[in-house]
Amino acid sequence: MATKEKTVWFCTNCGNEYSKWLGQCPACKQWNTLVEKTVATGAPKRNAAAASRSGSHAPQPLQEVGSAQEHRISLGNGEVDRLLCGGLVEGSLVLLGGEPGIGKSTLSLQLPLGAPQLKTLYVSGEESARQVKMRAERLGGDLSNCFIYSETKIENIIAEASTMNPDLVVVDSVQTMYSENVESSAGSVTQIKEVTSLLLHFAKSTGIPVLLIGHITKDGTIAGPKILEHIVDVVLQFEGDDKGSYRLLRSIKNRFGSTSELAVFEMTGTGLREVTNPSEMLMPMHEQGLSGTAVAAMLDGLRPFLFEVQALVSTAAYGTAQRSATGFDVRRLNMLLAVLEKRAGFKLNMKDVFLNMAGGLRVADPACDLAVVCAVLSSNFDFAIPSDVCFAGEVGLSGEIRPVTQVDRRVTEAARLGFKKIYLSKYASLDKSAAGGIEVVKVADIPALVRAVFKG
Repeated sequence: MATKEKTVWFCTNCGNEYSKWLGQCPACKQWNTLVEKTVATGAPKRNAAAASRSGSHAPQPLQEVGSAQEHRISLGNGEVDRLLCGGLVEGSLVLLGGEPGIGKSTLSLQLPLGAPQLKTLYVSGEESARQVKMRAERLGGDLSNCFIYSETKIENIIAEASTMNPDLVVVDSVQTMYSENVESSAGSVTQIKEVTSLLLHFAKSTGIPVLLIGHITKDGTIAGPKILEHIVDVVLQFEGDDKGSYRLLRSIKNRFGSTSELAVFEMTGTGLREVTNPSEMLMPMHEQGLSGTAVAAMLDGLRPFLFEVQALVSTAAYGTAQRSATGFDVRRLNMLLAVLEKRAGFKLNMKDVFLNMAGGLRVADPACDLAVVCAVLSSNFDFAIPSDVCFAGEVGLSGEIRPVTQVDRRVTEAARLGFKKIYLSKYASLDKSAAGGIEVVKVADIPALVRAVFKG
């Protein structure tokens, strides 16, 4: 079939394709983001994923399929290996996404430098070999088994990797790569899909794992078509404030393990440092006796965190009360303030309330409700909560304190860090062995919480 050309419109924010121009993208709801592109059509190209399946063995009964554990390759980084449930699986395609400047290139280069036993091909489409060498010298590590290749044509990259036969291939980044089989510019939707499919075919056919770096859009999703996340085996996302020093690496998708793990890093002058005990970095860093602070026992995935919630309540200066929250949903803050006024009689409608999650964390765990309420009341009463007290509970609309999941993990972490008392829901079921060394106080609603915490 002869090759033809057609005009399509794709969204620069989410990457979805449309046959005609629209003012608003139906997928991401952004305005004026559709851009016109001319793509080649005709004879259907052999999809790389389908190519990897062609020539496979004949169908066999499921009971005869081997169930041995996948062989994993350790990257020499405890946090990343734990996030990947033991390391990279041979032939896997891993996508690492994050905002510009968050530390994706630093981590992707730091991994092979910290694992000199792995022969690594580092493909850089954004930086020259000299720039990568300068960053590698700053990061430190063993440079002897890491090979730099500055190239953007995917066919050349695959040919070089096939000849070199490395243990690991790192591609930085997918948006800079292009294939000569597609008549469009690098970074377009068609190019990203083709490049990723070719890399997937290479990884599956050779058994060499590929770490692919990708940028994210303004709404926090991987740039390019949504199908990109379906092609790869593992999706990791880097999060954190680029003005702060701490970074969170989450597993969004993992075909070979759990997505409940979380890795924490601290950005330093010599690269990313593993934070094996995140609770200690988020503990209070001020003198005793300050009001407006409370410690929450949060759970992110399977990892418990104890961090400080800070609140400031003051008289509204301009007649209209302000509500501001950093790292916490301001709508949920308004709900908690309404519960305090309706169910407990605290008049906060004419007072400014400012809330901050210490350490730059963005919190979505409802177990932090109890700490938020106590921090707000502490600032309102100017009453200091003891620093060895923490909270874990969800606040309902009727003022009741509801139990949260995996209470044992939260209590055990609080006891390990030296806390003397933890407040939970009256209806929380707790294993007695988890409460060793810490006093557990169970409260049923907000009035009972106020009497227990602020009775002094």
